[in-house]
Amino acid sequence: MKSPDEWFKQSDYDLETAKAMFKAGRYIYTVFMCHLSIEKALKGLYTEKYQENPPKIHNLNYFCEKNGLKLPGNLQNFIDNLNNLSVPTRYPDELEKLLRDYKKDLTEGVYNQTKELLLWLKQKKSQK
Repeated sequence: MKSPDEWFKQSDYDLETAKAMFKAGRYIYTVFMCHLSIEKALKGLYTEKYQENPPKIHNLNYFCEKNGLKLPGNLQNFIDNLNNLSVPTRYPDELEKLLRDYKKDLTEGVYNQTKELLLWLKQKKSQK
């Protein structure tokens, strides 16, 4: 079983990858890596709570619920939004549409909110 600390280490690595993708103008992958970073942090909390491997799913709300997290409204709204934004990055119907939709401003907001949420999740880990 992967340790909670390992999950969080990988989460940090994925956030750094999101930053690199943003700097390179690869905005679709910035969003993808932001989602992956949050997913791994949530799986770290899940592993800490249940002492078992988390299910291999990608729904962030599922892990928030299983972890008993009560996110502030702005972070809950962000989780909902990130869930919706990330699905097309995994399985795009049309690349050109994604390139038009995932612009710098949108992606920068996603990246900044991911950093905020990740900090909040790390604080939850330290409380256990």
